Amino acid sequence: MRLRRAALHLPVHPSPTYAGPIREDRALGVRVAIIVTAALAVLMGVQVSFPALSPWALRVSAPVLGAEIASTQTGPSIWSRGELPAVRAIYLTSWSAATPSRLREAISLAKTTEVNSVVIDIKDYTGTVVFKTESPLIGRLGGSVSRLDLPALVDRLHAEGIYVIARIAAFQDQHLLTVRPYLAVRDPEGRIWYDRKGLGWVDPASPEVWEYLVEIGRAAARAGVDELNFDYIRFPSDGDLSALRYPVYDAAVESRRQVIRRFFEYLTTQLRPTGAVLSADLFGLATVRPDDMGIGQIIEDAFLYFDYISPMVYPSHYARGFMQFANPADHPYQVVRYSLVRAEQRRAAFARMLASIPAGTGAQAPIDRIARIRPWLQAFDLGALYPPPVIRTQMEAVYDVGLTSGWMLWNPSNRYPPATFEPAAPERASSP
Repeated sequence: MRLRRAALHLPVHPSPTYAGPIREDRALGVRVAIIVTAALAVLMGVQVSFPALSPWALRVSAPVLGAEIASTQTGPSIWSRGELPAVRAIYLTSWSAATPSRLREAISLAKTTEVNSVVIDIKDYTGTVVFKTESPLIGRLGGSVSRLDLPALVDRLHAEGIYVIARIAAFQDQHLLTVRPYLAVRDPEGRIWYDRKGLGWVDPASPEVWEYLVEIGRAAARAGVDELNFDYIRFPSDGDLSALRYPVYDAAVESRRQVIRRFFEYLTTQLRPTGAVLSADLFGLATVRPDDMGIGQIIEDAFLYFDYISPMVYPSHYARGFMQFANPADHPYQVVRYSLVRAEQRRAAFARMLASIPAGTGAQAPIDRIARIRPWLQAFDLGALYPPPVIRTQMEAVYDVGLTSGWMLWNPSNRYPPATFEPAAPERASSP
């Protein structure tokens, strides 16, 4: 079968009912403190100790962070359910998951190799929700099809001991901008704006879009998936960005970063009660850049709102000259390791900042309550050939950094040679 999902996972792959517990005027001070310190660590190339916060900073940060930490613990939480799983995942389009032969291949990999998880599109860049739901909101928008019997698929994968991650492409949505054109990002002439891949976007600041995405997440959680993974949680990054006109977002009122951070908070407060693990896909460069790159993503802003942060550290997506490499794709181990070291340094700096807040303020959170880093790795040819040994060098980089949360492989054609993986443990390989 010819898969319809042919595009590469290029990172270039007022709230609806809840405004959040955080006043933006008070939040500003602590955001600045966090990012300035993280920026110093990145720019200096060293792990900078977090200085003790000033009395003013403590007055600002303690109530803010206390509210944030409380807001992330609404309802069932993965933190209270024990250790997060070490995920070793492959990505499948909904078409692959719906094709018996391709699904059997994935299950076979999980039985015979170290693979223990699958990431399945339930809403990709087309905007199609690929399983039927009872949700009136999803039904009204008409984007749901019966490509997958999601509850049955989840049951089958669980029976094989496979952890199921449902991927939701957020603001890149061709269906939604068609049925709700007033949500579309437009050009100065009022036409729908398209990026370099010919894809349109809905406004990342739209409360209506947020509510819709949460409803999809709830429906997937009801179907039994273990984790909800959100991708394209950002503003557009390529094409004629000067021509962008947003129906809701107003740069005079708030920054792109503030919008995305509010969205993170909204997702968490709305979806924590489902009990699903929550993860966010970020640009690979978010691990090393102190700014939001114009797309609204700052890694520190996600730490309190997700269980996993998954930077897309594909070496082919780093520009010429990164780490002084003429072609970063030729240096997968070095690029992945460098990016993840920086991510872990920033995570540790964030934890030290939290630890510096005095006891009794209600704003403390141990590092195990901060999102863990679990990267997407390149398993496709772009910039260089990526056969199994090259893919494995990226996995080695993950382990050498000391990450224990695992990795996820992206191949747009969903082809994963068994030689890419270590064999399964004997007891697992022999199980029915």
